[in-house]
Amino acid sequence: MPLPAALRDLDHTQRHTVIASFLGWTLDAFDYFLLTFVILAVAAEFFGRLADHYGRRPVLMFDIVLFSLLEVACAFAPSLGVLLALRFLFGIAMGGEWGIGASLAMESIPATSRGFVSGLLQSGYPCGFFLAALANWLLVDAIGWRGLFVVGALPALLVLYIRRKVPESPVWESRRDRPRESVFVSMRGHWKLFVYLMLLMAAFNMFSHGSQDMYPTFVQETLKIPAGSATAFMLTALLNLGALFGGLTFGSLSERIGRRKAIIIAALLAIPVIPLWTYGGSLLLLGLGAFLIQVMVQGAWGVVPTHLNELAPDAVRGTLPGFAYQMGNLLAAITATAQTWIAARHGGDFAFAMSSWIAAVAVLLAVLTWLGPEARGVGFGRDRGPA
Repeated sequence: MPLPAALRDLDHTQRHTVIASFLGWTLDAFDYFLLTFVILAVAAEFFGRLADHYGRRPVLMFDIVLFSLLEVACAFAPSLGVLLALRFLFGIAMGGEWGIGASLAMESIPATSRGFVSGLLQSGYPCGFFLAALANWLLVDAIGWRGLFVVGALPALLVLYIRRKVPESPVWESRRDRPRESVFVSMRGHWKLFVYLMLLMAAFNMFSHGSQDMYPTFVQETLKIPAGSATAFMLTALLNLGALFGGLTFGSLSERIGRRKAIIIAALLAIPVIPLWTYGGSLLLLGLGAFLIQVMVQGAWGVVPTHLNELAPDAVRGTLPGFAYQMGNLLAAITATAQTWIAARHGGDFAFAMSSWIAAVAVLLAVLTWLGPEARGVGFGRDRGPA
């Protein structure tokens, strides 16, 4: 099978960098979604600034080792309090991976490859979700939830690959001898951009979490499908296949029509899919709806890694995209609670709650994207701002 043009244009080293960043996000999502099958967690972001100071590569390696060790520690938690404390620390490590991995990849490839690679990187998220669902389905009865956390330590092996095959970002290397500034100095003149990106990422996270977090509850409570059944697994598989297809498709499309147009199209196309997604009436139609809704939701998301990195100044590219992402995620933490409240106000109707939420957020995301800037193809290493 021939490689897409965006990948053929990469040299041997650049391909290894993209693979490492994709696998980092895939395995990060795998570890995170293992938790969703047993308990809730909180994520935060602290590693981006270290990446701006000490380089993308070493901090990414440290980050992966840290969240892998914390994952194993969860398997031996003696109490719920200790488990929650460990998951809080895991959230800090997880929060750092996305921003560092995305900046490392985006700064290491040609500008013309960013759209496709952006979609590929973001597709690591549904891949991790799928692997977690598969591990839970196949292994939980045999090894229990503690055993699943031990399996979640496998991402640590990725560090060996990064150490052997992945070089430092050339953009960071070109700036390494410059005097180091505090984050407040580096962010001078960019706080307005940060607030905009935070609000944009809040809408993005409301979009994705609004279509995913309560979906297992919808499947169990509304469709009356047991959580561990093959049918529930197949619906999850279709959902993640749609996410993978959407991320690659709209990420690539953004290279031709622009980042904002691709996001807006994907967001608005989610609206006509909603009735099929929640009111399909048969497993076949519901499965098709689950596939299509994630084509649109993760299609919009497929543009995010390149869009945020192109908007971020060189000096804070490790910090700004990841921090805005996680702050937006924090603002979107109300999503599941809000959907549950809406459902309760309508007689426990999760179909209505999810449908109305996604429709409203799709419009909000499209408007915020339309109002914002774009810097498609901007040259990294020149400290240019968004156009």
